[in-house]
Amino acid sequence: MNPLGPVMLDVVGTTLDQADTARIAHRLTGGVILFARNFQDRAQLLALTSAIRAVRADVIIAVDHEGGRVQRFRTDGFTRLPAMGRLGQLWDSDVLQATRMATATGYVLAAELRACGVDLSFTPVLDLDYGESTVIGDRAFHRDPRVVTLLAKSLNHGLALAGMANCGKHFPGHGFVAADSHVAIPVDERELEQILGQDATPYDWLGMSLAAVMPAHVIYPKVDAQPAGFSRKWLSMLRQRFAFQGVIFSDDLSMHGASVAGGALDAARAALDAGCDVALICNSPHKADQILAGLDDAIDAASAARLAALKPGAAALDWDALQREPRYQAARALVSSL
Repeated sequence: MNPLGPVMLDVVGTTLDQADTARIAHRLTGGVILFARNFQDRAQLLALTSAIRAVRADVIIAVDHEGGRVQRFRTDGFTRLPAMGRLGQLWDSDVLQATRMATATGYVLAAELRACGVDLSFTPVLDLDYGESTVIGDRAFHRDPRVVTLLAKSLNHGLALAGMANCGKHFPGHGFVAADSHVAIPVDERELEQILGQDATPYDWLGMSLAAVMPAHVIYPKVDAQPAGFSRKWLSMLRQRFAFQGVIFSDDLSMHGASVAGGALDAARAALDAGCDVALICNSPHKADQILAGLDDAIDAASAARLAALKPGAAALDWDALQREPRYQAARALVSSL
């Protein structure tokens, strides 16, 4: 089996066309990310993930499926998951119930996705809720990094019970700045000590329990002139100071926050050169083609091994079997009560 490449890209619609198939088959492709446009119903989603696997059996299939307003699949049996901020509110009144609810949420999230052939959700959000960021907002658990850490740890436990890895985002923290990196280039003017003492602490405290991390398209000029995802300083800090051993995914290189690195190919090269294992490109098939055609054909063996380790180790329950599982039934009832 060929090693997984350093590019994660998307597909256009609800089925694969010839161009999708060619991109997935490319030796530099290591993952496919799905969006709401790729979903009609569960049967179609399972057919799509099966078709992707027919092209590349080993490829990582991922989705942004956090809960609240960031949940790509919401109908045909998928449980409506709470925003993580709701779990933080619950923590303020009942700590133990909040951690129980977080574990149940992680389990339901992962079990439902895995029953449809999805390997990974880009969750949890580890940003702090300063009340400033509209793009983060209630995607964050809480303002207190200790609460964020413990709720994320409980959510990650639920993911793991269903055989799914996790991805903490957006390192070292996106919650302090108001600008949305999808449409702007956010700048956080704080000193390194402030960021490390607050926003980045969940990455330290979660330690080896984080399987993957996604850095922010935010510039922290007191540390580096480049956004974190293109900064060797920040990504070296993640590897060395926090001893992180998992996968580093770039955030979407089609976002405006990535434009400081130049065009799509330049941005992919900059992200990989800075220390990302995977360059993520979404919503731009022509840019994905440019990246696949322009990147060096060599595949970093360490990055490929880290990415392959995100694959679930055991087979998932199918949807019907999942509905009969007592643990899932209990977790779904709990999540639906919030």
